[in-house]
Amino acid sequence: MECGGAVGRVRATWRLMARELSAFGVVGVACFALDVGLFQLLYASAGAGAVTAKLVATLVSMTVAYAGHRYWSFSTRARTGLRREYVRFALINGLTLLLGLAIVGFVRHPLDQDSALVLQVANIASIAIGTVVRYLSYRRWVFPAHRVPVPVIDVV
Repeated sequence: MECGGAVGRVRATWRLMARELSAFGVVGVACFALDVGLFQLLYASAGAGAVTAKLVATLVSMTVAYAGHRYWSFSTRARTGLRREYVRFALINGLTLLLGLAIVGFVRHPLDQDSALVLQVANIASIAIGTVVRYLSYRRWVFPAHRVPVPVIDVV
């Protein structure tokens, strides 16, 4: 009987993780499209610099992502306070933004690339790396699991 309970908990955990990961992916794809589209619009059409375009595109997509993750992707997780969550979310996104800016800036300046296609590839690479870092960080530090009390076993 105990084994069946453990199997049920494992299945429930995997279902929850699959749901979170799926929602994370949908929010991520939407924000990816927003980031890439806004970057392209700002850099190729509006004449903004590559790093400025990356900064603005990331800040806009980050704000949309926070709402999507808090209210959908990780909606079943513990609520630890909007301020705490948002600050940690912003810090994690700030670190991944710096990574993205460094990648785009490195390709643009030291490598002297100004092609929109080359810079977009650098932008997409920075988004992919940042996505892995963000997912793992959000689960751990921004939207933690509910604390489950550890059962006390009475040894006779």
